[in-house]
Amino acid sequence: MRLITTLALLAFSTPAAAQRPESGFTVIHAGTLLDRPGRAPRRNASVIVRAGRIEAVQDGFVTPAGAAVIDLSNRFVLPGLIDSHVHLSSDRAGNEGLIAGFTESAQLGAYEALWNAGKTLNAGFTTVRNLGDDGATLALRDAIERGWVEGPRIVDAGQSISTTSGHMDSRLGIRDELHDSIPHGNLCDGADECRKAVRRQIGRGADVIKIATTGGVNSRIGAGLGKQMFDDEAKAIVETAHLYGKKVAVHAHGADGVSVALRAGADSIEHGTLMDEENIRLFKQSGAYYVPTLSTVNGYLERIAANPDAYPPDVRAKIDWRIGVTGKALQKAVPAGVKIAFGTDAGVSKHGRNADEFELMVKHGMTPAAAIQAATVNAADLLGLSAEIGSLEPGKAADIIAVAGDPLSDVTTLKRVGFVMRNGKIHKDER
Repeated sequence: MRLITTLALLAFSTPAAAQRPESGFTVIHAGTLLDRPGRAPRRNASVIVRAGRIEAVQDGFVTPAGAAVIDLSNRFVLPGLIDSHVHLSSDRAGNEGLIAGFTESAQLGAYEALWNAGKTLNAGFTTVRNLGDDGATLALRDAIERGWVEGPRIVDAGQSISTTSGHMDSRLGIRDELHDSIPHGNLCDGADECRKAVRRQIGRGADVIKIATTGGVNSRIGAGLGKQMFDDEAKAIVETAHLYGKKVAVHAHGADGVSVALRAGADSIEHGTLMDEENIRLFKQSGAYYVPTLSTVNGYLERIAANPDAYPPDVRAKIDWRIGVTGKALQKAVPAGVKIAFGTDAGVSKHGRNADEFELMVKHGMTPAAAIQAATVNAADLLGLSAEIGSLEPGKAADIIAVAGDPLSDVTTLKRVGFVMRNGKIHKDER
């Protein structure tokens, strides 16, 4: 609802010199270093950082002349984490979020996006893929990269695309006479309109395209969670996005909508709650990633505990169903060898508690090592950023975190990140 512009972000920008990555020469002494998730960690290693990038990784504690030393010799050090599915523009949902969209200013909304970005970075997530909002995060992405404000690296989808009365139609549940005042340029019906909808988001500067091929849990309509987009519409979207070199993330719960997206060539499926054997086959055939977003249930449970009427009845019924089936699709995908990337749907769950997802991933069939790989190497691949992030190797961005404990033994250790560096700049240090 809120039309948030770059000007709103400029209103609270901070001095550029204070925000730019340090250009100095730093060495991190890591007691345990998981420099390449998916491989065994190293003991007593040094990571040399210069001008925001990793210059070298060496065995032993070395101290090159002139280097500032960061002593993490009693910590477990690993790459900055990546959340492939967030919505930074809000930490509220249900009726509270709906009311805020009508009553709060665009400027306040910009502050909220920045606030959530800060919580996310402090939790150790140095990169996120923001999958749809009203425009706040496109501007925030640019402000962060310019060094005006602090936050994670952002890959942004602009506005999510769906059909009329689909999951991304903001007019659902709103009085008819108000519909014309609610932006709905993200909707499309028919292949030609859907091609235009993609081009509209690309013109706004979107890095990735997000669409919905099924209904959604939070949609204010009792239309279920099955397919809500025809094959030709989904194909037109994916082909157009790929024409412009953009990947496509697809919100899909029902198996029929998952199949529509995978047949069209989607790059990732978000949620995939009702995954079936045909979906598994298509995942394997296409090489698409599955992003489970299990921790949405934590947000639902917390809000309902505080207020049983936090959601309208049509939504509450779907929430109760979602809570009951969470994790079952992941239990099918893991043994089948489907590629998994970490994503939380934060905004539905709470920002800053992104690492809660790890616990649920392990509960439903993944090893801690595989879950960490999903949030580093795999997520970097999904985002098209493997050359920049996901592991600690020479030439890559110095996105580095540390915890007290061994997350390969107890993945919940990642809920307590004590050290965060992004692009060589320290954002959190609780040593």
